[in-house]
Amino acid sequence: MSESTNESGGNAAAFSARNLSAGIRAFFRDFRWSEHSTGIGFILLFILAAIVGWPRFIYPPTNIMNIIRMQSYTGIIALGMTFVIISGGIDLSVGSMMAFVGGITIFMLNRFLGSSPGAVVLAILFCLLFGTFCGFANGFLVTKGRIAPFIATLGTMAIFRSLILHFSKAANIEAANRYYQNFGPGSFLAFPYLAWQRIGEKLHASWAFQPIYIPIWVFLVLAVVFHLVLNNTRFGRYVCAVGANEQVARYSAINVQLVRLIPYCITGFTVAVSALLWSSRINGVQPSQVGANYELDAIAAVVIGGTSMSGGKGTIIGTVMGAIMLGIINNMLVLAGVSSFLQQAARGLVIIAAVLLQYNNSNK
Repeated sequence: MSESTNESGGNAAAFSARNLSAGIRAFFRDFRWSEHSTGIGFILLFILAAIVGWPRFIYPPTNIMNIIRMQSYTGIIALGMTFVIISGGIDLSVGSMMAFVGGITIFMLNRFLGSSPGAVVLAILFCLLFGTFCGFANGFLVTKGRIAPFIATLGTMAIFRSLILHFSKAANIEAANRYYQNFGPGSFLAFPYLAWQRIGEKLHASWAFQPIYIPIWVFLVLAVVFHLVLNNTRFGRYVCAVGANEQVARYSAINVQLVRLIPYCITGFTVAVSALLWSSRINGVQPSQVGANYELDAIAAVVIGGTSMSGGKGTIIGTVMGAIMLGIINNMLVLAGVSSFLQQAARGLVIIAAVLLQYNNSNK
């Protein structure tokens, strides 16, 4: 009885091992490297940065958390930009819009809303609505005005920046409400890690806590929401359909103009969120500097994340990885002692490589 039991157990184990081996072979046989190029690139870049910046890149974790926090501002905007580019458009005005929306919001807070905590809540609501309206203006020019997205948003980019510079007379706009600066630089929860300190000739370990900053939480929450919208709703399918082939989408009874308009409103909303977080962090807005080149960083994050510039295809997860990859590249170059003048060149090379990879994959 025991021999037969042992024999059957051995056969079952051998059968399970063969199934596991066959499953692994089938996985690698059917694995499409082109579909996972962003994730693979992210892992390889992280390993390279860890080697170049060892150990400062990884330990203490403050460095990585600062990278993600700094990229959260452009990353949040890139989430909205993903919808715009998938739908076949582009938005060059997001950097100037950020300065314009943030500056007007602080003006409203100082002039009309008061100095109470409730005034900050009203200012936040006003900022989100105003940013969405600015995005609507871009979408209206593209859909109803029938202006090419590049030209329309290039024009509004100049308008937004000029208006806030004229309105503020190029001076900094500071928030007078002392509660306004509380949420931007704040944190929520923390994770523990071992901190090593040298006392005399010995190393001593003690537990330390790394806070998770509010912009990171906002970035991640919006990424989850937008991922669900893009992949699990009718609107998300319509956006992909319009970007892939607008004429076919129109024949399918899709309201093409509305589907192209909404992504610009979403982008205006994400710009307002980023403007709130950034202006709260510094307790004001610098009209000539806030949002400078953010449009390039947002577009770069989307492209590096695998979204096709011709529209019709893209992922929110890829955009999140693309935004963080840009931060890793900058941090790695800083830790390696590379000149700041060459950092933009490195970023440009990464963008070109991402576009070339997309082109090669689309022609296979």
